[in-house]
Amino acid sequence: MKDTNRLTYGRTSVYNLNYHIIWGTKYRNKVLKGNIETEFKSLVLEIADQYGFEVVHMEIGKDDHVHLLVTAPPKISVTNIVRWLKGISAYQLFRRCPELKTSYWKAKGRHLWSPSYYVESIGAVNEQAIAKYIDNQRKKEE
Repeated sequence: MKDTNRLTYGRTSVYNLNYHIIWGTKYRNKVLKGNIETEFKSLVLEIADQYGFEVVHMEIGKDDHVHLLVTAPPKISVTNIVRWLKGISAYQLFRRCPELKTSYWKAKGRHLWSPSYYVESIGAVNEQAIAKYIDNQRKKEE
């Protein structure tokens, strides 16, 4: 019997790989709000679709850091996922949101994201708890 709710069936593998990924903005600048937040969230979904992984839950915390629950096939490393998400989103956000120039004044060598990140692998038991935690990020601030 296939458990299609929890497991993903590939051609040569069956997997359930979930990651809780967190990273922040450079200098913890509170810029992830309004238009920038909307653009960022749509970019993340586009990047995930392009590279073959899925962002199950996503939220911004305190306008300065990102929480994601990502599920990915075993052939994609979490390092690549973070590299794609941070690199492409920063490049595109600087192009699409000129208001970022006020917080990140350098014209050359500009960085939106802090160089570090946190990742935790999530088992099936903790998946609902982490999803609820991510979904409640905005509610905590109020």
